[in-house]
Amino acid sequence: MTTVQAEQDVNPWSVSGEIVDGVPIAIDYMKLINQFGTQAIDVNLLKRFEAVTGHKPHRLMRRGIVFSHRDLTIILDRHEQGKPFFLYTGRGPSSDSMHIGHSIPFAFTKWLQDVFDVPLVIMLTDDEKYLFKPELEIEDIVRFTDQNARDIISFGFDPAKTFIFSDFDQMGGAFYKNVIRVSKHVTQSQIRGIFGFKPEDNSGKWFFSNVQAATSFASTFPHIFPPSKATNTIPSLIPCAIDQDPYFRMTRDVAGRLKYAKPALIHAQFLPALQGPGSKMSASIDSSAIFMKDTPNAVKKKVNKYAFSGGQATAEEQRKQGGDPDVDVSFQYLRFFLEDDALLEETRLKYRKGEMLSGELKQLCIKELQSYVLEFQERRAKVTDEVLKEFMSVRPLTWGTSRREIPLRPKELTTIES
Repeated sequence: MTTVQAEQDVNPWSVSGEIVDGVPIAIDYMKLINQFGTQAIDVNLLKRFEAVTGHKPHRLMRRGIVFSHRDLTIILDRHEQGKPFFLYTGRGPSSDSMHIGHSIPFAFTKWLQDVFDVPLVIMLTDDEKYLFKPELEIEDIVRFTDQNARDIISFGFDPAKTFIFSDFDQMGGAFYKNVIRVSKHVTQSQIRGIFGFKPEDNSGKWFFSNVQAATSFASTFPHIFPPSKATNTIPSLIPCAIDQDPYFRMTRDVAGRLKYAKPALIHAQFLPALQGPGSKMSASIDSSAIFMKDTPNAVKKKVNKYAFSGGQATAEEQRKQGGDPDVDVSFQYLRFFLEDDALLEETRLKYRKGEMLSGELKQLCIKELQSYVLEFQERRAKVTDEVLKEFMSVRPLTWGTSRREIPLRPKELTTIES
């Protein structure tokens, strides 16, 4: 008889899988779909994505890593009809360097920006980190914000259609008005029910959800979307990890009351920590993560020393019994970062059959991660103060100039009314 010592717990601030008979279990994402009330991204939706955009779905979508959504179908209809929407994602600057887990939503969002040719806003929640990280001072977070913004730019976003902002710097005007509009429609009981805050938690924690929600609305950015009645009908598409969904369940509820377009979401799984199933990388634990500033040698040492193996205890046993790629961290990292589907499947089969040893699999992983991190660092070195200023300045954006792979389709021919 198995004994569950701890239940799966996924929230915006911590992630842990079940503990069964003392063993950490991988996150059950179907359970999260049912718990959060989202929809799975299935084969039919992937086909529709390709039919509407003319682009093969991203490897994260093909492999079920980007696995869940809210109203992605409506966004695809809007794209098909040439109706506006925008992308919104963000980062809480809690350290001076992002790790490869942080890179997933930004690399994916960059791809979405290229596919859809729409404006993007990237929120740096420096206020949130001050409220939720008692060990950090504002001066620390301001420094992290500068460094993280440079990291984000290094993923290759188009400055003509990208606005990066700090909450500390941007709060006011239309943004603050929407924060207050949201807060008027959210009760303390609702926030406690969604996030589990306690009376002893600081009041800023209770309030912050209103800030994160307000960025979902086009009217928060009058320099991008000039004020008009139509502005409130423009939805956002938010690529994020599934742990951020509680913020936007609340936001979608409030949007209806404000007569604003509900934000759509597309959710990704977590990149596991080096230690394996049921975990995610932490910026505060160096041995849990590969950082975007790590040297090739550091990447090699971390994978060799810390990466959880799904292989057997000896090479002989591995050849006889094979390994388990589903729990092996090196293989899981290849699922996220290796573009070649055929090579990934070949690697999976060889490892499971015992035709590949754990050390050989780690070497493949090390090579892929070293290349990924090094290419990032080369782009990062080109982000000057002037480039940073361009991305973070309040200015009109320009989009919709790229050639569409699929021509616009009349509204009456689409299947879902937007």
